[in-house]
Amino acid sequence: MIADFFEMHRSQLLVTAFVLLSFLIIRFIIHFTISKIAKKNDINVARVRLMKRYVTVSLLLITLLIELFVFGAQFEDIAVIFSSVFAIIGIALFAIWSILSNVTSGIIMFFNFPYKVGDKIEIHDKDFPIKAIIEDIRAFQLHLRLDNGDLVTYPNNLILQKAVTLVEKDAIDHGNDDANIV
Repeated sequence: MIADFFEMHRSQLLVTAFVLLSFLIIRFIIHFTISKIAKKNDINVARVRLMKRYVTVSLLLITLLIELFVFGAQFEDIAVIFSSVFAIIGIALFAIWSILSNVTSGIIMFFNFPYKVGDKIEIHDKDFPIKAIIEDIRAFQLHLRLDNGDLVTYPNNLILQKAVTLVEKDAIDHGNDDANIV
C-alpha cells in the first residue's frame, strides 16, 4: 500500500524534494547575506533574528504555493482560496494598518538606517521634539532614553518621516568607572 503510494506519486515527490532542497539553499544564502550586512553595519542580534524570521516565513509561503501546483491544484482553485483569505486578512489588517506600517519601516531601517544603538539623536518634530539616546531598535518602535532618564518608545514609521540629526555617536556610558578612581 505504501509502495503503491510512492510509485503513483514518484514524480511529485521528486519535485517536492527538489523544491525543499532549493528552499533550504535559498534560505541559507539569504540568511548568510543578512548576517554579513548586519556584521558590516554593526546591527543588533535581535534585529538580525527578526529579519531572518521574516525571510523564512516568506520563503515558506512561496514554497507552499509551489507545492500546491506540484500536487495538481489548479490556478483557479488557489486564486479563490487566496482571494478569500486576503479579503478577510485585508479587512482585519485595515484596522491595524499602523502595525504593518511600523513593521515595514522596521525592515527598511534594518537595511538602511544611519543610526545605531547608543547614538544620541535629535528628532525634529514641531509638536514633540526629542533629544535622546537610542537604547534599542525593535520591530515596531525605537526605545529612546531622554536626558532626564525617561524611556520613550517612538514608532518606526514616524522616525522615517521626521528629520533626525545625529548629536553624538555611541553616547551610552559603557560603565568605564576608571575615571572615578582617586
